[in-house]
This record gives sequence, structure tokens and C-alpha cells, in this order.
Amino acid sequence: MRYLSSRGKPLTDPPFHRFLEFIAPDANRFAMLRSLLPEMGLNYQIFPVAGNRHFLIFPSGAALPLQGRGPAMVLTAHYDRAPGSPGANDNSAAVFLLLKTAQKLSLRPAGPWMIILTDKEELQGDQGIRDQGAYSLGEALRQGGMGSAKVFIFDACGAGDTLVISTGADMLLRNERGAGALRTRSSMQALRDQALRAARNLGLDRVLLLPTPFSDDAGFLRAGLSAQVITALPQGEASAFASLVRARPEFSGALISREQARALEPSLIPETWRRLNTGGDTHYKLSPEHFDMVARFAEELCRG
Repeated sequence: MRYLSSRGKPLTDPPFHRFLEFIAPDANRFAMLRSLLPEMGLNYQIFPVAGNRHFLIFPSGAALPLQGRGPAMVLTAHYDRAPGSPGANDNSAAVFLLLKTAQKLSLRPAGPWMIILTDKEELQGDQGIRDQGAYSLGEALRQGGMGSAKVFIFDACGAGDTLVISTGADMLLRNERGAGALRTRSSMQALRDQALRAARNLGLDRVLLLPTPFSDDAGFLRAGLSAQVITALPQGEASAFASLVRARPEFSGALISREQARALEPSLIPETWRRLNTGGDTHYKLSPEHFDMVARFAEELCRG
């Protein structure tokens, strides 16, 4: 059996012992997760919404999510992938890192938390934000009394040593007016501040605020639920991209528009992001030696 490895050492502990199976071309990722969660001793519920199947993972003995008061902290990662792509970084690494986080949270005291593995983040053709699984899921969470939950989205977190806290939502909200927009901006700032505090608590010294392509935050925001994206980049790519954004502020707006993004010079996009949704998104491009940084950060968010 082949294993994902870090610095030549095979990663054989659950869930990583099944990582290469998860990114195989013919993998039934839903079925794999349904068998992997009980194998890891995790408490979960499959939550079908609008034809999509999401996994809700929560502490043993806790009330079922969406029945009564929901958890204060929600961490998410989408488990679907683009057709034709192994999806190693987008988004298998983050899924497995949150599974490891759930296992740790289940063994130690933490605030009320839930981890959601979301379906249908990847859009096809002319599909829009309302077609995204996060949109109907966000509506269900909000209607279930979780409109004030702190939602952090982990996406493309498997390649790089620099934590990137996304500012992409700022561009989406820049033309919004009214009391609702003010509340959303305030809640987004609170999420960003919490992410920065968690990074400081862990002593992480490679942390940047940068615009990123949209993830599930687009659907959540359209559904009225604030959500903060967390991703990672190699230090060299992150630094070069930060310099570009400072020199060309208009680049942030182009990045979050699918139409404008297609017209961008490819070399302006960090190489790690250019591989996403392509056949090049393989496990050979991951940096498992930095997985622990992301997992510790996710765990710290649930303690803050």
C-alpha cells in the first residue's frame, strides 16, 4: 500500500492512511468519508440539502445540530473536486486536516464546535453562487438558529508554510449599503480578528491578509452567513503576491470575478493556485511537513 509521506516518512495514522485512495481518479469520496468517520470514532450526521450531501461532525453527546441552539464555532472544508483533477490541495488536504482536528477536539475540552464537510463547492459552466452547496446550506444553518455562528472555511491548505487569511469578501461587500451590510462587515472583521489572535497565540510568524479566489464563502455570504476563508501558500509565492496586490489594488477585484480572472495574465496568479482544478493538483505538490501548522490553527480557533 502506498502512503502520503512527509520528509520521507509515511503518514500512516488515520485519516492520512487513506489519502491517496481519496484522490484516486475513481474514488467515491462520499462513501469513503462515510466509512472513515466511524473508523476515527467521530460523531457525525449526513445533512442533505437541495440535492447536496454535507457531513456534520460534532462532539459525542452533544445535541444534534440544527435542533435547538447550534454550536458557536463552525469549521468547514469542501470535499468535492473539479472533474479531471485529483483534488489533492483542492480540497482533500483541508478535509483530512479538519478530520484530524475533530479527533483532537473530541478528546480535549473545547467550546461548542461543529465541522462541516461541504458538497458542491466547485461550480460548472454558467452556474452561479446560488447553485453552490454553501448557499442552500447557509440558508439552512441560518434558519436553524445558527446565523451568528463563527464560520471559518479551510480551502487549499495543503501546500505552503504561510497562512493566508482572505480579504476577498471585502471586494464583494464594497458596494453594499444599509444596516445589513454594516453588520456583515462588522462580523467579518470579528472573524478576521479572531483568526489573527489564534495565529498570535500559536506564535505563527508567517501570516498574511490577502485577497483570494472565492470558496464556499461566496455561497454563505449570499445566504446571509458571514464566513472567513483560510488558505496557505509557499512563502515565496505569498510574498510576491502581496507585493503585486500592494502595487495593483485593482487586482483584488479581478481575482474574485470568474470573467475577469480568466483575462488575467496567468503568471500573476500564485503557481499553487494555478494548479487548482487541474490535473496538476497532485499529492506531489503538497507540503505535509506543514500540515500540523494548519491543524493546530484550526484547533486554536475552537478554543478562542
